[in-house]
Amino acid sequence: MADFKIKPLADRVIVQPAKAEEKTKGGIILPDTAKEKPIEGTIVAVGPGRVTEDGKEIKMSVKQGDKVLYGKYSGTEVNIEGEEYLIMRESDIYGIVS
Repeated sequence: MADFKIKPLADRVIVQPAKAEEKTKGGIILPDTAKEKPIEGTIVAVGPGRVTEDGKEIKMSVKQGDKVLYGKYSGTEVNIEGEEYLIMRESDIYGIVS
């Protein structure tokens, strides 16, 4: 993955959401209003980690390229060069998909 143009701060990550399903399993084409928000995506940039009140640095447990699961309404949506991304805290991520 190439370097991303935005570097998240602290314990934030930038996630590129997976594309929403356009058809049901039965083959019905879904209009945009009926598509579910994705809950899976790929991390494209990671901040350095959180610093506690006593100065300890807590490293991130996710890295660029990880496929992750997150809450349906997690993060802040941003549009960068025509692509949709989410900026969220590491704690909004439920797990890494292997």
